[in-house]
Amino acid sequence: MRISEASRVSGVSVRSLRYYEDEGLIGPGRCSNGYRDYCRSTIDRVRVIRSLLESGLPVRLIKEVLPHLADGTDAGTDAVCSEFLEEVRRYRDRLAVRIASLSDQQAALDAYLREARQTDR
Repeated sequence: MRISEASRVSGVSVRSLRYYEDEGLIGPGRCSNGYRDYCRSTIDRVRVIRSLLESGLPVRLIKEVLPHLADGTDAGTDAVCSEFLEEVRRYRDRLAVRIASLSDQQAALDAYLREARQTDR
């Protein structure tokens, strides 16, 4: 299927499909006229990528794990999975630190706004 249909079927924008290709996450075939040709397995892969991105994982991590999710073999899967899971944990921990910092900033702004309302009266 062409890129516009692949976009419709997958729920991902044409721009995102091109980005996934540029990043090496997908590799659609090409028709004789040079148009991209998306097969069902590529659409399925796009859905996995989208799901991983929506969960907050950066493309860098998705690139690492995606080949192992798609190849269907168990060779080295335990090591890859444990390394990947550790990387995801570290990413989650960095997010927790950022969230705590943002929460502190939000609390400070809330306090400022409360004080500003009281002095405004």
